[in-house]
Amino acid sequence: MISLDEQLKDVKTAAIAGHIRPDGDAFGSCMGMYLFLKRYYPGIDAHVYLEGNFSPSFRFVSCSDSIITDYPDREPVDLFISLDVSAIDRFGGAQKYFDSARRTLVIDHHISNPLFGTVNEVQADASSTSELVTLLIGKERLTPEIAEPLYMGIVHDTGVFQYSCTSSRTMMVGGWLMDTGIDFSKIVQDTFFIKSYKETQIMGKALNESILMLDGKVIFSVIHQKDMDLYGVGPQDLSAIVSQLRDVEGVETAVFLYESGTREYKVSMRSNGKVDVAKIAMFFGGGGHVKAAGCTMTGGVHDVVNNIVAKVQEQLTAAER
Repeated sequence: MISLDEQLKDVKTAAIAGHIRPDGDAFGSCMGMYLFLKRYYPGIDAHVYLEGNFSPSFRFVSCSDSIITDYPDREPVDLFISLDVSAIDRFGGAQKYFDSARRTLVIDHHISNPLFGTVNEVQADASSTSELVTLLIGKERLTPEIAEPLYMGIVHDTGVFQYSCTSSRTMMVGGWLMDTGIDFSKIVQDTFFIKSYKETQIMGKALNESILMLDGKVIFSVIHQKDMDLYGVGPQDLSAIVSQLRDVEGVETAVFLYESGTREYKVSMRSNGKVDVAKIAMFFGGGGHVKAAGCTMTGGVHDVVNNIVAKVQEQLTAAER
């Protein structure tokens, strides 16, 4: 692995950013890095940028009120640190800081990452970017404040250590974070399992109206903007739906869509192992992991679903030969 201290040598200004609509790992890795810099590199003027709504349950993290959600003009920073961002167009408004930075450091675990930084620490077999940030910081420099968001990030991207991306190294790193004295069970309960009533309602609608295809090997569901308006939810309230769909008996691939514009849909896919959804997402201009990926597609719902299911069927047919 790279030396984080070497990358921070002579740095006076830094920008930290994750992907738009940050999930637990993007939020956790960014805040873990930010709190590390505040503690061990107080001479660096660092700012963290995250665009789009994230779960209010993440707000327990120390200094989360320091997150910047607008993008004022700034002098070029010495170092831009990209965390959990699979492609350069996933920064949102923070991309202008990336473009003007003197150096860029990309830390990520997406297999689709094209290595777009000056320096890249990309490990596709890592459970999460938060795992990589923890390793770069090192066990001896972890504090409870730093550990809380990093533990949360690992928990969210591993499904509380149950997904196949979980390795013995992941468990070791999780142990390092637990050893700092954090209330790890509360982090899991409050940020992963507890859902608001409106989240439960919209999930119920998505599950109730889901449709099985390919003899039950594929399940899909869609939520339209009118549904989100009716239930008072946003994209951040829909993140748990696709994983719940994947848990249906006999399903190999779950596909969940939500309307993001006129004839435009955000697509999330989850696989139980036989289908590489990252390949499908990349074909349609997105990215992700073998078992969890996404993209944005345009057209009618049936067009979008049929195009994705055709790609799923290609892989399933090839696997049966």
